Amino acid sequence: MSSTSREFEKRRTFAIISHPDAGKTTLTEKLLLYGGAIHQAGSVKSRKAKRSATSDWMALEKQRGISVTSSVLQFEYDSIRWNLLDTPGHNDFSEDTYRTLTAADCAIMILDAAKGVEPQTRKLFRVCRMRGIPIVTFINKLDRPARDSFDLLSQVEDVLGIQSFPYTWPIGSGDLFQGVYERSSKRVLRFEKGEAGNSSKAEAVEVDLDSDALNELLGEDAADTLRGEVELLDGAGEEWDEERFLKGELSPVFFGSALNSFGIEPFLDRFKNLCPIPLPRKTADGTELEPGSDRFSAFIFKIQANMDPSHRDRIAFARICSGSFEGGMRVHHFRMGKSIRLNRAEQFFAQDRETVMEAYAGDILGLYDPGIFRIGDTLSSGGPLLFDAVPRFSPEHFGRIQLLDPLKRKQLQKGIQQLAEEGTVQLFTEPGREKDPICGVVGKLQFEVLTYRVQHEYGAKISFDILPFKYARWLEGPETPEEALAQRIPIAVHDRDKKIVGLFRDDWEVERAVRDVPDWTFHETSPIRAGEG
Repeated sequence: MSSTSREFEKRRTFAIISHPDAGKTTLTEKLLLYGGAIHQAGSVKSRKAKRSATSDWMALEKQRGISVTSSVLQFEYDSIRWNLLDTPGHNDFSEDTYRTLTAADCAIMILDAAKGVEPQTRKLFRVCRMRGIPIVTFINKLDRPARDSFDLLSQVEDVLGIQSFPYTWPIGSGDLFQGVYERSSKRVLRFEKGEAGNSSKAEAVEVDLDSDALNELLGEDAADTLRGEVELLDGAGEEWDEERFLKGELSPVFFGSALNSFGIEPFLDRFKNLCPIPLPRKTADGTELEPGSDRFSAFIFKIQANMDPSHRDRIAFARICSGSFEGGMRVHHFRMGKSIRLNRAEQFFAQDRETVMEAYAGDILGLYDPGIFRIGDTLSSGGPLLFDAVPRFSPEHFGRIQLLDPLKRKQLQKGIQQLAEEGTVQLFTEPGREKDPICGVVGKLQFEVLTYRVQHEYGAKISFDILPFKYARWLEGPETPEEALAQRIPIAVHDRDKKIVGLFRDDWEVERAVRDVPDWTFHETSPIRAGEG
């Protein structure tokens, strides 16, 4: 294998998942700070200061102080090229996170030290488990009063069903939080804020756990408590097993405070070796394609329109799975069944872009999209190739679009189609009412985002007539929506791929339909097939 084909070994591609307000954006900024990508971290989510985090670029995100889209952030640290997929923390935008996880080789799960495992954490953890993604846990906000660390580990194991292995251990919490103990090196790291306070790297003083200087450094009570907790850990803790970690059965745990940078550097130093290099990717026919293969392959996992409002552009985000990318190369577009040229490719630091002429397995490319890409598309050199489909998840809220100005129908159709291609919304059409599509979203706040974007990006004012449905099920069995309606499905519609979908108000309606029509299959997800649509 040539040195060029081994470039993938220098790549690490990971996502960050968390419940809202667990500190995900703060940790993202500190990883960028320690990686040298930024020189000073911003005041995260400070609405009074009207500053937005590095990864939040959309105007509405800045207004609301939340991430509603997944950003791609790339930086170098310790000779490694890092591709960070920063996902929305708010559960109303979790479908974007689900799709983004298909492009990640590893996930950092952030927990609030006072709250532990929260509902959105459980939801995202299940998606990681479904995809077999290894998970590294970072327990954050130790600068505030926190739950007992042993209790937190027990909760991770009991609620999520994954064993834990503490790589670091906190020294106190709240006002008494001094630093962390690193178990592998037996180093005690006592931190002090840097010259620029929370916006800079923390300064660390190191001593060995067995050093006579420990009492003086931490104080006698804190030193005695740490020694006792380490003895408990070493005596009763889980043994480290890399194979179990890569299978998603064991999670290494780190403690710290992203806000004041305590514990970030030892975390990042260890994460480099924990986060796996790009791994072989399974194709739709069951074979595996090695990342070091000479054959270029990639799949589209996200489409974002209007990242630059002045240019009305569309960017398709592609995860390279094998081979190398060269600017201007020709590839086979599986769904379209033809060869295309990849003329414009960029890599991103939030909204800042840089033209790229070469990239390797593990890297994320932003491809200029003239309207030919959809989520799930596979691109490859050397002829047709198809990767496993990117799943489309069941929406949880539904609304019929109401156009407030009939003269803007053309703008509405363009806008809603483009937003559907992004994956911002799922569109369903009811026979006989094709001009009034039904929008399906994971969270109600997405209706607000849709209303805002359709008006500000496409010039059409809309509202939503909220419908009483809670579940969508893709139906395998009926040939037409009318056939589904005849079996007492409350409402039967077509999705964008002309698949038949039943909408249901509650669990009872779903269960009744499954019981009444045993010959049909009711799917909770629908693959976004690269060969369809």
